[in-house]
Amino acid sequence: MSDLRINSWLVIPASDLTWTAARSSGPGGQNVNKVASKVDLRFDLSGSTALSPAVKGRLRALAKNRFDKEGRIVVASQEHREQPRNLEAARARLASMIAQALVAPKRRKKTKPSRRAKQRRLNDKKANSDKKRNRQKPTDY
Repeated sequence: MSDLRINSWLVIPASDLTWTAARSSGPGGQNVNKVASKVDLRFDLSGSTALSPAVKGRLRALAKNRFDKEGRIVVASQEHREQPRNLEAARARLASMIAQALVAPKRRKKTKPSRRAKQRRLNDKKANSDKKRNRQKPTDY
């Protein structure tokens, strides 16, 4: 298997990737009982040196339900009838997940409402309170 190119500057070495084939439950008719066309691609996240710790953390959060007992990310593909096409589909899906993890989330800028917005909110509350008070029956003391 060859290296997995994510973008122009990031390549996951083939030594971090392993794959196995199994019988697929997908399309194929009687052929599905004879040919192992399903592909399980496994990526050793903790052992990989190609990704920074921050990217590994984001990828761990993205793939939280795809880990096996050894802590590797498992990407399965059985949508095609041929094993090589399923392997390429699984590699593309893994590359897409890694590319998504490369993008750091934007930090939230703290904002506070302007003085005018605060005053408008208080005026609206007062108007609503007066409206409801005017609907009540007058009390006789």
